[in-house]
Amino acid sequence: MNIRPLADRVVVKASAVEETTKSGIILAASAQEKPQYAEVVAVGPGGEVDGKSVEMYVKVGEKVIVGKYAGTEVKLGNEEYTIVRQSDILAVIE
Repeated sequence: MNIRPLADRVVVKASAVEETTKSGIILAASAQEKPQYAEVVAVGPGGEVDGKSVEMYVKVGEKVIVGKYAGTEVKLGNEEYTIVRQSDILAVIE
C-alpha cells in the first residue's frame, strides 16, 4: 500500500528517536521527544492551494527538519508516517 499526498502535502517518516541522553541515561518511551528529523517519502503535486499557486521544492529521499507538533500521524501496516504541509518543513538537511 502506498500513500499519495494531495496538493501541498508531504509524507515523511521520522528518524530514529534518541533513547538515551548524552550522559547515558536511558529514557522511557513516554519521556522521549517527538523526532524533528525525517525523510521525505512522498510529495504532492502542488498547484492551486487556498487561491495561491504552490510550487513543491522538496524531493523524495531528502532529509528534513519538521515542526515539532506539525502534521497528522498515520500508521500503514507496521510503518508510521506523518503527513505535513510543505510549509511545516523548516529546513532541508544537506
